[in-house]
Amino acid sequence: VLSLELNKNKDVERIHGSGINTLDIELVENRYMLSGGSDGTIVLYDLENFSRTPCYTCKPADEFHFDGTVYSHHMSPVATRHCLIAVGTKSSKVQLCDFKSGSCSHILQGHTQEILAVSWSPRYEFILATGSADSRVKLWDVRRASACLLTLDQHNGEKSKAASEASNIFHISILQVNYGKVSNESKKGLRFTVSHGCSSEFAFVPCSSTVAVYTIYSGDLITTLKGHYSSVDCCVFQPNFQELYSSGRDGNILAWVPYLREPEPDDTHSE
Repeated sequence: VLSLELNKNKDVERIHGSGINTLDIELVENRYMLSGGSDGTIVLYDLENFSRTPCYTCKPADEFHFDGTVYSHHMSPVATRHCLIAVGTKSSKVQLCDFKSGSCSHILQGHTQEILAVSWSPRYEFILATGSADSRVKLWDVRRASACLLTLDQHNGEKSKAASEASNIFHISILQVNYGKVSNESKKGLRFTVSHGCSSEFAFVPCSSTVAVYTIYSGDLITTLKGHYSSVDCCVFQPNFQELYSSGRDGNILAWVPYLREPEPDDTHSE
């Protein structure tokens, strides 16, 4: 992962008419990727290569359309009894879409302004956290008629990120490691990600028109990934193939793969 390059064999078909705000990969099969954009569309991509050829383009398997900008979406990493996609848009209502049927099955009401962040619990498949421009974070049990469990309202500013943490597991705090300054001219939440299954773990952080790659434990900047024409707003990591996907204002989704170097010749056998 120290050396990533654009995947020369895989393209992701451009569907969005404007910038992309968020990316998400379902963690059960690691096969489907969601992209949500300012055009009010969520595109579901199938990352599987069915073409039987080395070079291929990832096509959309389905599309969801909403009124207004899509700020956030999330698929549960642990769900076995539902296939719901939580969606935060310019509306004050949280929408839950059924992955299989392609329709909106639930609406959660309680916020008074747009929904900026949504996140399913990594432990309990029916618990959802949402953050809104009304300066409140809400926890929901989506099985209940009165779904809101509690409201956290001690923030003075807008939430651009909601996150659920499982207890008794290691988690990262940016207060413990200095990753330096991140350029964010868009004045909106940036969606960063971390690697999985690597001998050394890395954080991928959108920074202007690039993606900065940091080591998690030291905060050292390893490299920057360049390929976008405008600001990068989101990225997501696919652990099965150690791939990184990034997107942003230019509306393109780029796939990055590990760069495989040629083995260095052994001097002892060169004669």
